[in-house]
Amino acid sequence: MKPFLDSDFLLTNETAKLLYHNYAKAMPIIDYHCHIPAKEIAEDRRFTSITELWLGADHYKWRQMRANGIEERFITGDASDFEKFEAFAMTLQKAIGNPLYHWSHLELRRYFGYEGTLSKETAREVYELCNQKLSGSSFSARGLIKKSNVAALCTTDDPVDSLCYHAQIAADESFSVKVLPAWRPDRAISIEKPDYLSYLKLLEEAAQMPIKSLSDLFLALTKRLDFFEKMGCKLADHGLNTLSYRPVSKEQAEEIFARRLEGILPSEVELSGFLTYCLLFFGAEYKKRNFVMQLHYGVLRNTNSRMFAKIGADTGFDCINPHAGTEDLAALLNALDEKNALPKTILYSLNPVDNAAIDTIMGCFQDSSCLGKLQHGSAWWFNDCKAGMESHLTSLANLGLLSNFIGMLTDSRSFLSYTRHEYFRRILCNFIGTLVENGEYPQDPAFLGGVVKDISYFNSERYFGF
Repeated sequence: MKPFLDSDFLLTNETAKLLYHNYAKAMPIIDYHCHIPAKEIAEDRRFTSITELWLGADHYKWRQMRANGIEERFITGDASDFEKFEAFAMTLQKAIGNPLYHWSHLELRRYFGYEGTLSKETAREVYELCNQKLSGSSFSARGLIKKSNVAALCTTDDPVDSLCYHAQIAADESFSVKVLPAWRPDRAISIEKPDYLSYLKLLEEAAQMPIKSLSDLFLALTKRLDFFEKMGCKLADHGLNTLSYRPVSKEQAEEIFARRLEGILPSEVELSGFLTYCLLFFGAEYKKRNFVMQLHYGVLRNTNSRMFAKIGADTGFDCINPHAGTEDLAALLNALDEKNALPKTILYSLNPVDNAAIDTIMGCFQDSSCLGKLQHGSAWWFNDCKAGMESHLTSLANLGLLSNFIGMLTDSRSFLSYTRHEYFRRILCNFIGTLVENGEYPQDPAFLGGVVKDISYFNSERYFGF
């Protein structure tokens, strides 16, 4: 029996061990999609306890605690830091087969040097050890990023953001990690939201112009894109519940927007048409700037209306949308491609059933302009478990070119989530190593080691231009 979480964790054969330890392990990290606030990096935030750092905004952990019958006051409520930590420790002990069990113990080992396992019985010991470590000067936000061997990270930023904290970070020569903004314009085009008109006032102020028409909206967004580009932005991201391609004319889109300015909410058909028109506009703008476009789709958000009203969004009440719109995705990419306006694009569906569809759609739009122009984004959210990563890699290898993959991201708000890159790299090396050991690919350590290093770091560096 193998010991828990030893140096060969998840590596089941000699080739896998060689690829991980000799090639993947030491590679720097490019975290091209995360939700860490730039403010916390700029101000080099310190954490008062492991609870604040570990549980403060982690809806992965919150979901499991609710599944364990933990009262909400011990999750997002007013319980003490230790009470919350102990409640999570009790839950984690039951999380057999859940990636949280692996991630959490990797974090305890890599950052805090704790070699045991977390449970109700060890909660106090672990809590005090971690808090003692957190009092050290190297456990600030920047210190944790440096410990994680991060070369570059991209935050997630609204068009109205001043990016003042990015400017502050860039001007600080003592911090060498690249921290770049990423354009996330969801609020700017979510005309169905009740607070949309209030948001437009913020956009008017940021762009320093009135918005009285759809043409004005696009001009304001173009001005903000210019500013983001000047600040080092290289990629955009769209969070979509579904992909519904419904082309409308310029006049129809203008009319839908004009009615929204008058306070009239769009129908579902009108909203679909408007969003399609906006995505076509954005795609063309990204192509001009050599931005990478990310499309995250297949989500049902805030499904528990009672809890949404109580504690808001991004608190652990989202799930997979089984009707994501594969045919519509192909139509959207084709419409952009027809006008030579298809940018480098990364596709993520929360529904793992879509893996093969994404990989075959990508093959229809690859070209010589860029190595791996279209990418199947790493196993996302509910899929970034061992089985989800293996399924993603299998589909990509079967239907595309695994060697050109741009690798892992954290998609996290936590400064400790970089162990997910280690988790991914171990699974990647085991996947390739198993093919070799089974006689399905030649034993060529130098070439395969280069592939592993590319997927871990270099492909991403080249793809984004970091």
